[in-house]
Amino acid sequence: MRFIPNAITVFRILVTPVLIFCLFQKTLSYASLAFVLFILGAVSDFADGYVARALKNQSRLGRHLDPIADKIFVLGGFVALAWLHPQQVPWWAVGLIVIRDALVTGLRMAAESAGGSLPTIRFAKAKTALQMTYLGLFLLTLTLQYLPETQALAEAFLQGNLMYGFMIMVVVVTCLSALSYIRIYLKT
Repeated sequence: MRFIPNAITVFRILVTPVLIFCLFQKTLSYASLAFVLFILGAVSDFADGYVARALKNQSRLGRHLDPIADKIFVLGGFVALAWLHPQQVPWWAVGLIVIRDALVTGLRMAAESAGGSLPTIRFAKAKTALQMTYLGLFLLTLTLQYLPETQALAEAFLQGNLMYGFMIMVVVVTCLSALSYIRIYLKT
């Protein structure tokens, strides 16, 4: 039972390449599978912490593995979408998300090497939830574009400014969360 929370976290890492593979296949079945895998991965982000707390089995490994799994899962999705849909998911936006994650990871490592810690803040959890909402909505839209009944609406979402505007909001919140971590780190 003690391994369950970390196994859930590892699932998120392992599902990422499968999800990316599905995105590149560009068919209804693979788009649907990518969406389902993404939802399972997103739910696992909540489930691993919940199960660890319920079992009273929060571990040092889990505290380090969870943010790594989040980064692999979310960044994998953003990179794949930037590759396939650079108009809605521009590379500069993905670059800022990657830089933010590298910066926060570096601050965490510096804090730990100095004998402290840099715990996850609520704003970062909100940032992750917003990123996952964006990715989930994008993957749902990709799935809906293969259905005759929803194809026109899905393509309007993909071609219009709504998804791009949502991406801008994701980047702004992501960058603001980095500033919060910098402020916290400088106070320690």
